[in-house]
Amino acid sequence: MAAKKPLPDRVQLKGLDSLFGIDQEQTGQVLDVPIRELFPFQNHPFKVLDDEKMAQTVESVRENGILVPIMVRNRPEGGYEVISGHRRKHAAEIVGLETVPVIIRDLTDDEAVIAMVDANLQREEILPSEKAFAYKMKLDAIKRQNKAGRPESNNSRQVGENLWSVNQLSEGNSDSARTIQRYIRLTELLPQLLEMVDNKKIKFNPAVELSYITPSEQFLLMEVMEEDNVVPSLSQAQQIKKLSQEKRCTKEALHALLAVASIKERNVVIKHEIIMQYFPAEASDAEIESLIVRLLDDYRKKHGGV
Repeated sequence: MAAKKPLPDRVQLKGLDSLFGIDQEQTGQVLDVPIRELFPFQNHPFKVLDDEKMAQTVESVRENGILVPIMVRNRPEGGYEVISGHRRKHAAEIVGLETVPVIIRDLTDDEAVIAMVDANLQREEILPSEKAFAYKMKLDAIKRQNKAGRPESNNSRQVGENLWSVNQLSEGNSDSARTIQRYIRLTELLPQLLEMVDNKKIKFNPAVELSYITPSEQFLLMEVMEEDNVVPSLSQAQQIKKLSQEKRCTKEALHALLAVASIKERNVVIKHEIIMQYFPAEASDAEIESLIVRLLDDYRKKHGGV
């Protein structure tokens, strides 16, 4: 086994300090603390998985120890809350280390949230659900900071200030303010649907549209998706959203709507000339699809849901 490398000194940690916007002259020393005194960040949105990358991290820790100290802050109830380094901590636990190097930061709750999110967003691979909840946590923290700094704010300014906060969140970020808002919408999905987004069973854009329907409607949608073995396209997701807005998002309506997707998945093609003999030439695609859906819905009702 190779000899452990020495821990990085304060000069080597400069890049990590700048990431958190911390003055180099105010940084603390690297301390070794018992691993049992480290606790995960409350509502930590990033998953710590025992995957191939974790196996690589474990091997690195086994060979070299933890080279980059874990960023923590004091907990009022004792011990330390991990801000950055949950994967390193988990790897150290697997290896069996009793102590780990940490740097203790004096951060407020909101500062800690922002630091935690910024550190984890540097990862190469991030699941949509992780981004969604991370962006939401950081946005909420920024809003609280802005509100505290502007006590004269009132409800009439709320919309403008929310946009200002989102624009702040997008600064220095690869995702635009609009994209960030769409990621945050995913937090409105039921966990089962959000997992399907992570697993790439539901694409991002349809998932955003589906986030606007109620939880009970999402539950109905999951039942229909399982029964019919279909997944909504972007167009169908937009129509489901419209059904919800019109208070017509029933299980029967969802079956009828997604039946079109089911037919497409089975490569059943109806020739254009056959369809158009039932419609005027000026009928739009949306009008044609809407009528077909209504007819399918009527057919299903007449045949007892068959």
